[in-house]
Order: sequence, then structure tokens, then C-alpha cells
Amino acid sequence: MKLTKAMMATTALTLAGTTAFAQEMANDMTIVSWGGAYQASQDNAYLQPYLAANPDVRANWDESSPEAVARLRAMDEAGNLTWDLVDVVAADALRLCDEGLAMEVDHDAILAAAPDGTPATEDFGDLIISDCFIPQIAYSTTNAYRTDVAAWNGETPGDICALFDLETFPGTRTLQRQPIDNLEWALICDGVAFEDVYDTLETTEGQDRAFAKLDTIKDSTIWWTSAAESIQSLADGEAVMGSSYNGRFFSAIVEQNQPLEMLWDAQVYDLDGWIIPAGLPEDRLARVLDFLFFATDTQRLADQAAYISYGPARASSAPLVSTHAELGIEMAPHMPTNPDNATNAFVQNYLWWADYRDDLDARFQAWLAQ
Repeated sequence: MKLTKAMMATTALTLAGTTAFAQEMANDMTIVSWGGAYQASQDNAYLQPYLAANPDVRANWDESSPEAVARLRAMDEAGNLTWDLVDVVAADALRLCDEGLAMEVDHDAILAAAPDGTPATEDFGDLIISDCFIPQIAYSTTNAYRTDVAAWNGETPGDICALFDLETFPGTRTLQRQPIDNLEWALICDGVAFEDVYDTLETTEGQDRAFAKLDTIKDSTIWWTSAAESIQSLADGEAVMGSSYNGRFFSAIVEQNQPLEMLWDAQVYDLDGWIIPAGLPEDRLARVLDFLFFATDTQRLADQAAYISYGPARASSAPLVSTHAELGIEMAPHMPTNPDNATNAFVQNYLWWADYRDDLDARFQAWLAQ
């Protein structure tokens, strides 16, 4: 839904920070995210500072973002909205917006301008891919492999197609239990050029081709639903190669000293950000807007990059990214957009996935059950 005049007035009062209006804001928030290192970066960079500045506010994390679309559909059907703010990927934001489950917003009205006065819409630029989407970070889904696999006889995976090469690189894989990324990698490793992947996937023959390629590793794959599962499988040696988010691999390799190496080839770029569930009561909406104004400003998004290797969505935040908050290492070399890491990156077509996700989800789950 569009922001009504009443909501816009509410927003203006919220942003002005008037004491009288602050008393009308709810003091409890349920914020939905992904758990693990990413959620920890959000907590460190802006939730804890916000709570310190607003000691009467209580916030709870819910780690259900992987099921955000299904859960919000169910809440809408039941008429029981328990979430206040939800972190989603770009394709899911588009679906939720199209279905009326995410609130449309005026970005310049509810978000802070850059320090030099540049409006939020210009500072976020093309990353605002929907009237409902408030960008936070650019990230990638990529792969990593264990560096101590004796059966590989000193060979090292050099590109994404090592995933499908069980002869040279024997061992269990771990991949996300969803069609996104896996179908793209399957077609790429079956000889389809990057620029032709989505045209190919639009056809039944192209989908058959992708699933046939995945068939070659299906019995050698652990399918994860939480990124923590993927990291744990690799850390335990249960899997020797697999996918996760680049920031999760950063945490495992740099912070936890796991014997893993990133395989940046064909990393899949995507966006992540907030949506506000449609239909929030005004006092809860006011609290969410107050938090969002704080959490998405230039400094806060730069602060997040001190805890995890995801690129901040604001152009004005990028120059403020420097070193890891605890280790002191430079963060730029670990970003997915670093030129050394981006030589063969693949950009996900989130608009395409917003149209085809439900159908391919159903086919993917049916394929797993075969």
C-alpha cells in the first residue's frame, strides 16, 4: 500500500523526534533476518546502537527470512501479523510487493539523506528495485572448498564447474535447497553463456537441461536451508565443496580459521534489504520507521561492513568502509565487488526470478523427492 497522508505526517513527526509523538510509538519490535554472521553484523552495526539510544525499546530477532514469502502469506491469510520488519532478497521483495504483502514507501520521505544532502533515492540509486524495497547490502552466493582433501592429489578447483567434476574432485557437495543459483550454475557448466542463461531457463527444454546437469551430483549433495548448515558441513569435513553467502565464508575463513578457500568464479550477485509488512498498526509502523531512518543512514551501513564482507547499498557509505571492527584487517579485498574477486561474476536476474520462482520451486522440490 502507499503511504497515506496520515502516515506521511507520522513519519515527519518521527523523523523530527518530537517527545510527544515518541510516546505513541510501540516499544517492541520483531525483526526478521537470516541468523549467523549477517544478523550479527546488523545487530552490532545498528540495532544495539539504536537500543542504546532508545533504552525503553525491546527488539527480538526472528531468523525466518528464508521462509519470508510463505510466512507472510500465511500471516495475511490468518489476519495475524507478528513481524514488524523483514530482511529479504531482491526477488522476494518484488514478489511480496506485487502481492500487496509489503508496504510501498516514499524512500526520500522515510530515509536519511547522505551527509552532503544527496537524497536517499540518488544515494541508493538503481539498488532501489521496488517501491517496497529498502536496500542494505550487495552480496554474492559463491562457493568454497576444503584445502586439505587428500583424494584430490594436490589439484585445486579453479572454476565453478569443479562442483560437477566428481572424478577430479571426489567428495560430497553442499548446495542450497532451492533452484536459484543452482540452475544457473548447472547451465553454465553445461556450456550455456552467461548472457543466455535466463532465456534458456524460460524454456522447458532449458529447465530439463539444468536438472539433468544437477542429476550428476544429486546423490553426492547435502542440501542446506540455513547458511550455517553449509558452513558446518564444510567445517566438519562432511562436505568438501559447496555454496554459501560470501560473508558467511569470510567469517569461517578469516574469523574462525577454517581450512577453506573461496571459489569466486561465477559468484552470483544479489541484493538484500528491508521490507515493511503491509498492515502494521500505526504505533508499530512509527517505531519501524524511526528505526529504519537510523539503521539505513550512511554511517550505519558503513559500520555494518566492518563486521562482514558485504558492500553497503549507499554510494556515500563506500568511502567510509575501512577495517574489520575486531581484527583490524582491510575489508575491501574481501568484498564480492573487489576487482580481483569479480573477474567472472554472474548477476542474478531478480526480476526474472520474481516471475518464475513459485513454479521452479515446485519443480525443484519434486525433483529432490524423486
